[in-house]
Amino acid sequence: MAIYEQIGKGYDLTRRADPYITTRLAQNLDIKPNGLYLDVACGTGNYTVALAEFGGIWQGIDQSSLMIDAAKNKSQAIDWLVASVEDLPYDNQSFSGVLCTLAIHHFSELIPAFQEIYRVLANGKFLLFTSTPEQMQKYWLVEYFPEAISKASQQMPSLTLVKAALQKVGFNSITVETYSIRPDLQDLFLYSGKYHPELYLDANIRSGISTFSQLASVDEITTGCQKLAADINTGFIHQVIQQYEHEQGDYLFIIVDKNK
Repeated sequence: MAIYEQIGKGYDLTRRADPYITTRLAQNLDIKPNGLYLDVACGTGNYTVALAEFGGIWQGIDQSSLMIDAAKNKSQAIDWLVASVEDLPYDNQSFSGVLCTLAIHHFSELIPAFQEIYRVLANGKFLLFTSTPEQMQKYWLVEYFPEAISKASQQMPSLTLVKAALQKVGFNSITVETYSIRPDLQDLFLYSGKYHPELYLDANIRSGISTFSQLASVDEITTGCQKLAADINTGFIHQVIQQYEHEQGDYLFIIVDKNK
């Protein structure tokens, strides 16, 4: 998570909990009023704080002290800790549910992380919000930033790999719900500009997205943005977006139930 020490300073300028995604997270996690919930790799706590409005007692951990410091400023009701997902500082079966949003690609290894999550989870849900390499390679961003998207997709574990790792540690009930970007999306993560391509021309927005801030070269960003700006001006961007339309979703909710 060291990269987020670098991008964390301006992270909340462009990143916030999206209401629709928050609602789907809450419903899939099946939040109980008195349940205890853990958000692993919580970042600055945007979704942790938003989900706490649905009930439950919440704790958030992240490896980045910069992110946790920002989270502490948002809520005193949530217990925030700097900690690693591979070494969770909690007792066995402590939590009613565990959440991880847009961070699984930063786990050094899946199985040790999932083992720890399985250990601290009582009978309840483990919920992942992520994307797969197959989905990312269908983003129209490939037309403008091919090397960066290729590098980003290589970081992402495939759905097959995620399922295999979950099953390896003991999770058996795994369901998948696709998520396609909505035009009113408020959290400006990687493919948030699917219907608003002009967003990628904003350096502040790019700085909050690790693919651009860490993986894309200056030359690729310069060339890609020039080509994108030209296509926006001519309207050709609409044809590019249409060429990349598909039915497999842009991201996934992976719902894992320890009850079953």
